[in-house]
Amino acid sequence: MSDQIKHECGIAFIRLLKPLSYYQQKYGTALYGLNKLYLLMEKQHNRGQDGAGIATIKLDMKPGSRYISRYRSMASNAVADIFEYVQNKFVDIQENTPELMQDTEWLKNNVSFIGEVLLGHLRYGTHGKNSIENCHPFLRQNNWMTRNLVIAGNFNMTNVDELLEQLYELGQHPKEKADTVTVLEKIGHFLDDENQDLFDQYKKEGHDNVSITHKISDHLDIANILRRSAKTWDGGYSICGMVGNGDSFIMRDPAGIRPAYYYYDDEIVVAASERPALQTAFNIQFKDVKEIDPGHALIIKKNGEVSMEQFREPTERLSCSFERIYFSKGSDVEIYRERKQLGRLLSDKILQAVNYDLKNTVFSFIPNTAEVAFFGMVDGVQQYVRRHQKDILLHKKEELTDEQLEDLLSLAPRVEKLAVKDVKLRTFITQDADRSEMVAHVYDTTYGIINNHQDTLVALDDSIVRGTTLKQSIIKIVDRLHPKKIIIVSSAPQIRYPDCYGIDMSRMGQFVAFDAAIQLLTERGMWQVIEDVYAKCKASLLLPKEEIINHVKDIYRPFTPEEISAKIAQIITPKGTVAEVEVIYQSLENLHEACPKNKGDWYFSGNYPTPGGNKVVNKAFINWKEGNNQRAY
Repeated sequence: MSDQIKHECGIAFIRLLKPLSYYQQKYGTALYGLNKLYLLMEKQHNRGQDGAGIATIKLDMKPGSRYISRYRSMASNAVADIFEYVQNKFVDIQENTPELMQDTEWLKNNVSFIGEVLLGHLRYGTHGKNSIENCHPFLRQNNWMTRNLVIAGNFNMTNVDELLEQLYELGQHPKEKADTVTVLEKIGHFLDDENQDLFDQYKKEGHDNVSITHKISDHLDIANILRRSAKTWDGGYSICGMVGNGDSFIMRDPAGIRPAYYYYDDEIVVAASERPALQTAFNIQFKDVKEIDPGHALIIKKNGEVSMEQFREPTERLSCSFERIYFSKGSDVEIYRERKQLGRLLSDKILQAVNYDLKNTVFSFIPNTAEVAFFGMVDGVQQYVRRHQKDILLHKKEELTDEQLEDLLSLAPRVEKLAVKDVKLRTFITQDADRSEMVAHVYDTTYGIINNHQDTLVALDDSIVRGTTLKQSIIKIVDRLHPKKIIIVSSAPQIRYPDCYGIDMSRMGQFVAFDAAIQLLTERGMWQVIEDVYAKCKASLLLPKEEIINHVKDIYRPFTPEEISAKIAQIITPKGTVAEVEVIYQSLENLHEACPKNKGDWYFSGNYPTPGGNKVVNKAFINWKEGNNQRAY
């Protein structure tokens, strides 16, 4: 992706179902759980580089013994920093009393983080301060074991103000206006309620306080707590939680917006944001990794019982398609195939744009996430070549000279790697005051491949958000190769609307497609459309979110996708560019054909999966119109 955007945190969860001694005997280490947690987090490092954190819970500890451990880091390599911190707790033991490394009971009683329930989180801070206090897991502490709560998640709520008001009405006073704090306190409140109800019940039955504590631990109804907590949540979420007694859960929003995968057998229950992380860390087959159902929670009781419980009525499944296009690792076999199909489905448009002139066309891609889609695009072009060769050989073979036959049989797409990303330079310039000047050199190119003023260069990107890097770097660089024409191809459709479920795309002014539509309206004297949309959006703020519709669609309605693409091509073409520049986008129809299980496309279509999305998009337009550079939720 040429325009880097922050997105999608990552979660990693492990519940060891056997005593720690079992893993020591079978796998040769008492640190089996910690080692696997490290692997799960490293294999999802793409999902968060602003910080990370882990928490563990030890089961059945005696009163007075610490049973919850947590550590968070904002180091440049946060995951490694965390596990170095944990590993340092064993250095003296390994050097001075190595035999104790085999004694799981001693380790559990004397060393932190040696627990049966483990939770990890990787953070991408899409909004707010990037501080240690914003790193998950979050902890709600209490002297009652079953009132302690640890949560970490990949989520964004659109109705934080509404949820905060509900907490005020309950008599609470949250310390911060943030969805993480709100979610923690909402679940925590109903966890307290559940504890109190059970305590009152068992007290009436004549049980003493100590036995009541154990009975509460045995009979906590986690599903009921989640039903009451999430009743009014509006957003996309995958949330992991651990109660102090060892009960735990992984819950997923009713539309399945955010991803969550799991696996369990008689030894472990594990969950993560990405399937390949589970497959690699635990050597699990693709077919054995399952998705948590939308509107459901995977619940693991302290005694090891595992169940899938519904906490909200599932809605139409609209899982995030950007996960498939860009965010998730392409090592997931389904995602790999879908990305190839996205490229393949663009081949007809591309061939038409180059007038089927493969001799004078060079195909390339913008590194690195577009590579798999590029393979699919080349496959599509090669399929055309085979059809073309077959048609000529079947119907015109006798008319061909030897030279023509040789040309026909040698016909193939010219595939080259022309754009080379300078990673070190990009790391440097993100903090440099002269970023606009330096960004032009983030990419370099391979010289001597393009025939001057003769070849067309086709460069595939997985998506185009702002178009900044294309304009300031890529097009400038490849224009030095002197192509006749540059065609930028996006394997995703035009990004027209803000996201409010975890992707850092919350402001209308970020989108080059929106800029293009506004410029077209202005050029054609259609400013009244902008004013009408503004008035409708302002009026919608007075409505309940369930009654709000997306008025920003009216900004795009006067134009075809091709008209907007043509204007985008003008916008991203740097001054002084000699080659003609064209932009080709994926269609929504082809996106759904390629990614049939992930039909969430609100950033392309404006069709939001929750009522809060329509409120957010209208507020984002108001903010843009009023010159307010704040996010809309």
